[in-house]
Amino acid sequence: MEPIKLFSYDLVYEHEATEATGIPGTVIRQWASRGQIRRYDGNGKYSGLGHEYKTMYALPEIQERAAGYKPRAKRAA
Repeated sequence: MEPIKLFSYDLVYEHEATEATGIPGTVIRQWASRGQIRRYDGNGKYSGLGHEYKTMYALPEIQERAAGYKPRAKRAA
């Protein structure tokens, strides 16, 4: 997805993307670190949870990847 096609309401914080898609935040951060989705600078406002989040993600990109997401079983300790 091209950044030019994004609207300001498409950019969400990690916890908002988790609520909307059900994908864990750790997976979203992992996708971003691997370059599968893009990170954007936050707007510097508080997220409503008492924290100032500085990284935003494009919800349409996460929704595209979420369609093929299959959670893996946790390893035995």
